[in-house]
Amino acid sequence: MSIDPDRRVAGTDRALVAPRDTIRLQVLDCIRQTGEIARTDIATRVGVSPATVTAITVELLGAGLIEPVPTDAFQVGAKRGRPREALRLKANAKLIAGMKVGWEAITVLLSDFCGNVLGSIHYPIARKRLSAPDLADLIIAAKTEACAQLGMSVDDVSVMSIGLAGHIDGASGHVHWSSAMTERNVDFCELLSTRATCPVFIENDANLVAKAEHLFGEGRNCDDFIVITLEHGIGMGIMIDGALYRGARGCGAEFGHTKVTLDGALCQCGQHGCLEAYAGEYALLDGANMGGNGPYPNLTALTAAADRGDQAAGYILDRAGRFFAMALANLINVFDPELLILAIKDSGPHPLCQSSVLDRVNDMVIQVDAPPPRIIVHGWGDLIWAKGAAAAGIEKVSELAVRQLGAT
Repeated sequence: MSIDPDRRVAGTDRALVAPRDTIRLQVLDCIRQTGEIARTDIATRVGVSPATVTAITVELLGAGLIEPVPTDAFQVGAKRGRPREALRLKANAKLIAGMKVGWEAITVLLSDFCGNVLGSIHYPIARKRLSAPDLADLIIAAKTEACAQLGMSVDDVSVMSIGLAGHIDGASGHVHWSSAMTERNVDFCELLSTRATCPVFIENDANLVAKAEHLFGEGRNCDDFIVITLEHGIGMGIMIDGALYRGARGCGAEFGHTKVTLDGALCQCGQHGCLEAYAGEYALLDGANMGGNGPYPNLTALTAAADRGDQAAGYILDRAGRFFAMALANLINVFDPELLILAIKDSGPHPLCQSSVLDRVNDMVIQVDAPPPRIIVHGWGDLIWAKGAAAAGIEKVSELAVRQLGAT
């Protein structure tokens, strides 16, 4: 089956965008970041001439991507003189489906072009791991169900942006390995595109959390930071100069698969001694339920057992905390980030984010006459993953729209 090139979409690579398109994207990003802004202010921020901004905004207005702000609303508090027309994104220009493939459900979040959440659903997954075709079918079914429940048409969705755990090359849409799939080395973006009615974008889920932190969360005012995600496994997203770092093969920043011991426990990736095999949620619960006094349905129950004096539970959590602290300290010693964010699903305590673990981290980082990097624990809830996917989808659909303008 042939695939429309505009529907087989992978990562945003602005180095491949034509120079005029780059300026269009910068103008569009400027409007998005400021909310409402006059043309003269756009010219100052972007560093181009007012005439260039005028020409580009005419194109964006004609494409229905932006709209003028009512003069009275923008002029409140403004200086006297000729009224300045402000511009803003047109919220209903695009409908974005941000999706996260989790261990028990697919979360689907629909947002408008401004990033406003229109609604979300959790679509249950019956089996933990699926074949690539079955997973693709399930993702399409989840999007269809979300549109049905939220009273929207599937045909109105402008882009699908999907977060997956595993070794994902977001630039090519290739899945080297994912805990959600039974196969390895799948051109999953291409497979999804044969089923989708809109452009498709896939990315490592931790990268999407980093993007969400940068746009909405603790990294809003910071362009150089690291996010560690703690859920079923352990992921990492790296922001350098405001851009995601993916590595030469597109699957860098796999913090959960750094080795903490030789010939150690078997990880779900197939290798031995990975951090995730000792400190991932699945590893903690599997180890406790096999050798402890369980069953322990979740980390809350396991932590409570350790607090009651359960020696097996206490040993498993202490060992995980020591491995995690050592790995975090090594990460800080390599990157020396301004900020390190530990992103967790819930707002409650997490055993790997306790003060005893973070104190170990500070003891093992290189000691200099300067404070260590800030470490923040951020409980987002389940929607953070899908919200990050939606944010990435907005960027991708913006790029596609600008390319279409350049082709006309």
